[in-house]
Amino acid sequence: MKKKLFNSLGIMSGTSMDGVDISLIKTDGENYFERILDEYHDFPNDLYEKLIRLRKIINSKEDIENHQVEIKETERNFTLFHAKIINKIISQNKIDIVGLHGQTIFHSPKNKISIQIGDGKLLSQLIKKKVIFNFRKNDIENNGQGAPLTPIFHNLIAKNNIKTLNANISLSFLNIGGISNMTKINKNFNPNLMEGFDLGPGNCLIDSWIKKNTHLKYDQDGKIASSGKINQLILNQVIDNFNSPNYLKSLDINDYEISFLRGLELEEGCRTITEITANLIANGINNLTKQNNDINLFILCGGGRKNKFLIKRIENYLVAEKNFVLKDIDEYNLDGDFIESQAFGFLAARSVLNLPISFPNTTRCQKAISGGEIIENF
Repeated sequence: MKKKLFNSLGIMSGTSMDGVDISLIKTDGENYFERILDEYHDFPNDLYEKLIRLRKIINSKEDIENHQVEIKETERNFTLFHAKIINKIISQNKIDIVGLHGQTIFHSPKNKISIQIGDGKLLSQLIKKKVIFNFRKNDIENNGQGAPLTPIFHNLIAKNNIKTLNANISLSFLNIGGISNMTKINKNFNPNLMEGFDLGPGNCLIDSWIKKNTHLKYDQDGKIASSGKINQLILNQVIDNFNSPNYLKSLDINDYEISFLRGLELEEGCRTITEITANLIANGINNLTKQNNDINLFILCGGGRKNKFLIKRIENYLVAEKNFVLKDIDEYNLDGDFIESQAFGFLAARSVLNLPISFPNTTRCQKAISGGEIIENF
């Protein structure tokens, strides 16, 4: 029997909090994926400032309770902003379902809390479509980490798009967003055997330093870092004192801070924090990749893949004997800026079909489970 194809709109706003990625895909939620459109929209300055403020002041369950009025107000403005954009897309395209990731303001799996603002009920009412949201809730309630959720989509695009694979290639995805994470793909593309790990900081520390010391939001192409010198003392201290993760827990940008860079000039601080970030990402890759005769191919996605200097420094720390090859996902006719928004369109379809989006080897949940609250409020 022919499987139903959904025109699914996926919406993702990441840790930079500067805007939203929106992707319309056609998918059966299992094996078929076709890109229809991808768009990026900047948040208005007032919404951007309110989101940044929430992330700064929400650091505990108590903070969530104490700032409910501000959270709800910002969530409403966030939802109205999305509805306006989505309704314009709906006027020009057929859309069946909408997958809303929302904006993460607090993530603490150990406390079984992960909050992504975005009112699914209100959004459904405003756009007159079925909305799937709150994707992490079911996973966390089943003792999962709530992240990463993109491995099942990485598995699909690997199976359909990465044509260069053979028996001597081990394939992984390296996504460098605010946090860096890695998906190891099983050679038979068995989703139950793929693995997902958060490695450590991605863009978050570099972006924090840049925003604190310039009018910019990020270090384009790593140009500022490449012009600075490493503060070797700080680098060594941070690396020596860093509590090496076991890579079984998900991470949040609030797990990291940059106070140790205090007093450094812009370029020196940027180079030093870029070096620290590269070292930690490479350590994760080295520790999670077995040494064998395979070529270890890593497909780079996320905004951090554009920081060519960061990528160069990651390569510098990789163990040569493990035969690493890093390639930009754009080389495979895929747009690396929209992988996550496309993923949430795919996850929305899987949620409607009650197919698993979380797996024991990716989020550490007890069993493969579906997720995403489904609301139809019109």
